[in-house]
Amino acid sequence: MNVTYRRIYEEASPSDGTRVLVDRVWPRGMRKDSARLDEWMRDVAPSTELRRWYGHDPDRFTEFRRRYFAELREPERRDAAERLRELAEEHDLTLLTATRDVDHSQAAVLAEWLRTHS
Repeated sequence: MNVTYRRIYEEASPSDGTRVLVDRVWPRGMRKDSARLDEWMRDVAPSTELRRWYGHDPDRFTEFRRRYFAELREPERRDAAERLRELAEEHDLTLLTATRDVDHSQAAVLAEWLRTHS
């Protein structure tokens, strides 16, 4: 299973495989026709409450990761998470986010979750 993550604003690469946006909100300044996405999976993104609590504060990342893992087991995210797992098993998968610090993003957490919960 090859799962990577990166910013949606970066140039698409043939090595990306299937490209999936995992943000709840469409990226600012990005035109839909230039995003080069295969899917936009809003339902797998963290809840609005969790996102606001986290605020992309690296000091909160460990707790954010723990809470987000718990959310991925909830019914409203489980189907989307399972769809991501299927995509990752079939093709190389690149999770896309608008977040500047991708190593402390939901895309990084999702990539880890997919690698460890298969």
